[in-house]
Amino acid sequence: MDHTIEVVPNVRGVHGTALQFFVQEAIYGIKAQVQKGEGAEFEALREYSPGQDSRFIDWKHSARHRKLVCKEFRTERNHQVIMAFDTGYLMLEPVDGIARLDHAINAGLVLAWVSLQGGDLVGTYGFDARVRHFMGPLRGVSSFARLQRATAELDYHHQETNFTLGLAELNARLKRRALVILFTDFVDTITAELLIESMQRVANRHLVVFVTQRGSALQRAVDAAPARFADVAQAVIAHDFLRERSIVFERLERLGIHCLDVPSRGLPVALINRYLLIKQRGLI
Repeated sequence: MDHTIEVVPNVRGVHGTALQFFVQEAIYGIKAQVQKGEGAEFEALREYSPGQDSRFIDWKHSARHRKLVCKEFRTERNHQVIMAFDTGYLMLEPVDGIARLDHAINAGLVLAWVSLQGGDLVGTYGFDARVRHFMGPLRGVSSFARLQRATAELDYHHQETNFTLGLAELNARLKRRALVILFTDFVDTITAELLIESMQRVANRHLVVFVTQRGSALQRAVDAAPARFADVAQAVIAHDFLRERSIVFERLERLGIHCLDVPSRGLPVALINRYLLIKQRGLI
């Protein structure tokens, strides 16, 4: 019929996880002043009550009013959240019957929904051997449908990811400090060295969360019971790769980069928890 039909990601899991998240928050209520941090914005003054942090007492206004008053803060909004997806061949490996890229997109959409609800701006970026996609940060829950269509444009590519080119282009396109969440994976140490060098340049300007998914063929080779000598040799080699992988995570964390290496099924919850922790501490 000569028609093009867009195949968008299934957001049933996104809605379920987001609904569960907001229902749990509703039990305790939503209070802006409970999230304090170095980057928090001043909201108002209120009378001091026992149990509050004495560091937030405003002594000048307390002397003027002849009673103790303390400052209230609210969490900063309007931050830019950029979800960068690696669409190279390593993201094509199936985990639990679904490609790593699809797991990353589902987790990214959950985080996008939460971020838009919180007043932040969300954008998307895709790259492998070259830049495949970029959409600037959008505001408002009504933009979620555009984000869903944007992630539908992310295709599978059987090419090796060029981190130097992809991350340099992303760094050039971002004009203000942002929270960059990179969904990717690596195996060999040569690729890891180029990755660390490129990540360091991005981390100098932005706050970066490095996200990988645990449960690869390497882990299965280590956990499998050996039946012959070849299985033992494979397990030893796989264990060496995993040890080098942990060293890469340690080097990234020393650069101030937040690392998440979790199973695919727990990725959305772990990503939201890390996002909320970053917001609470005012790190953006």
